[in-house]
Amino acid sequence: MHHTLKFYNLNRQGILRLYMFFAAFTRIPLLGRLVRKIANAYGRSQHHAYLLNPAEAKELVTLAGGLAAAPCTCRNLYHKCNHPMDNEILLAASRHVLEETKSNDAHEITPERAAEILQDSQRRGLVLTILKCRDDFYAICSCCSCCCVPLRLSKQYGIGEVLVRHKNIVKEFREYVAAHDSNR
Repeated sequence: MHHTLKFYNLNRQGILRLYMFFAAFTRIPLLGRLVRKIANAYGRSQHHAYLLNPAEAKELVTLAGGLAAAPCTCRNLYHKCNHPMDNEILLAASRHVLEETKSNDAHEITPERAAEILQDSQRRGLVLTILKCRDDFYAICSCCSCCCVPLRLSKQYGIGEVLVRHKNIVKEFREYVAAHDSNR
């Protein structure tokens, strides 16, 4: 279920570079439409970000079984702004899954600390998103428009399916946590 997350977490920067490399192909006449179509299908089915409002983000943090703070992968990779680097919140259905999948640069945090990070991000005007890889939720990000890969893919390259609004995201995450609890 969550086994691809360890691979992703160990290779985040390389994977984001690869996404941006292929996104550039959307600007090539004739080829661009095909690349955009494939990327949108991938965004719908494999790896996507959901926009969150502050109340949803706070509730997701409360529901998570494990939380950790990690450097923002996008900001760490692109360095285009002065927003905080340490505000990516890794979240998992359980503490066990978090320990098994978190990256080496992450450290466990309390729900209260996660709420402080969310509040600071909101104060700075950053866009809150939750990321999902295949069937697993794994991070709440505080996105800026200059560094954030999902925002850039959507706005600059027309790959809109990678970043969408999901009106039942809290319900889906609650069911995800409950399903993981029942799989033990």
